[in-house]
Amino acid sequence: MDKFLISGPTPLVGRVRASGAKNAALPALAAALLTDEPLTLHHVPRVRDLRTMRRLLDYLGVGSEERDARDPEDPQGSGALVLQRARPISSTDAPYDLVKTMRASVLVLGPLLARYGFARVSLPGGCAIGVRPIDQHLKGLAALGAEVRLAGGYVEARASHLTGTRFRFDLPTVTGTENLLLAACLARGTTVLENCAREPEVADLARLLNAMGARISGAGGGTIVVDGVDGLGAAAHRIIPDRIEGGTYLIGAAITGGDVLLEQAGAADLAPLLDKLAEVGVEIEVSPAGIRARAGDGTLRARDVATAPHPGFPTDLQAQYMALMTRAEGMSTIRETVFENRFQHAPELARMGARVDVDGGSARVHGPAELTGATVMATDLRASACLVLAGVAAAGETVVSRIYHLDRGYEGMELKLQGLGARVARVAESQAN
Repeated sequence: MDKFLISGPTPLVGRVRASGAKNAALPALAAALLTDEPLTLHHVPRVRDLRTMRRLLDYLGVGSEERDARDPEDPQGSGALVLQRARPISSTDAPYDLVKTMRASVLVLGPLLARYGFARVSLPGGCAIGVRPIDQHLKGLAALGAEVRLAGGYVEARASHLTGTRFRFDLPTVTGTENLLLAACLARGTTVLENCAREPEVADLARLLNAMGARISGAGGGTIVVDGVDGLGAAAHRIIPDRIEGGTYLIGAAITGGDVLLEQAGAADLAPLLDKLAEVGVEIEVSPAGIRARAGDGTLRARDVATAPHPGFPTDLQAQYMALMTRAEGMSTIRETVFENRFQHAPELARMGARVDVDGGSARVHGPAELTGATVMATDLRASACLVLAGVAAAGETVVSRIYHLDRGYEGMELKLQGLGARVARVAESQAN
């Protein structure tokens, strides 16, 4: 098991580019189940969750391979991932062994049901940050005409055909919206989805599906309309940049007193973070080259934040923001409204000298704290990034263990940090002791 060994403090300075968005690439891969034609995806991140999804698709008969196919939008890019059915489907089961580490595996449920009339998918796993139920997925599929039941830790869904309907989510859910989009593409008639998730990753999936021949309008807003079609075909698509990865490096510039240009980044997707960083005292500059975050005079001001579905402040940047607030002047209150168990990084930050009081869904951060290196343990994907940023800003040596969480969603983080001047190395457990 690998760890990160970090020597700090070091200001992050330079240019960095976010990889493709993990949370956009995962549903894009699931879309390959809707066609026998090739699907060519550019800017797919090389992260653990994507490898898991590729193994699941291979089990379901959809092969994938990396090819030297250049992206016209990025001629210097690393090629493409091409997915295509490699053999006739022999099973519509997604077994536990293949999905236990990744919640997004449930995204195969909608396309399998729509295409083949039956799906049996293990209840998903992932980070231990809350219950994250899939009841909205199941209610939506039932509204489309499916018979849905839970049995032995699996979801079983059956329908001779899906029929367009009007369905309102009880609360916005990203993967729930995506699952119903994938299913409704092949339903008979028109489906109207209300109270949808508005995240950029949902809109990106809709662009891909439309390129495949679907008829979807309104994605990125609260109401999405899907006119069902008889079948989908081949398409080429570029995955959007990962706004959470990019935001992590911008926060890194702020917490270390650095100056980072995030290349080819969409300011609209990162607007909630950029607004908050400006309040804190970070100089933000948006240009055609990207987004530049500069620590300015070095004084950070404590500012409260509450997480919320897009376009609110992302829950996936909450842990990194908490690390930043440990260096800010004054007290800040962070309210987590999306997940009920997402302050597990707070005790680890305390080991480094942070002063954080957690009370239910709120955490009060007292700053500024002089962070010092320590041995800490990552508990989930974004907590890992929080501790790495704190380690780069802290005096002395920090060891972050269990970085397999980090590898689920950050491509080559140690290499990108090294490119910004950080002293961070990936080492085997025996080397870090």
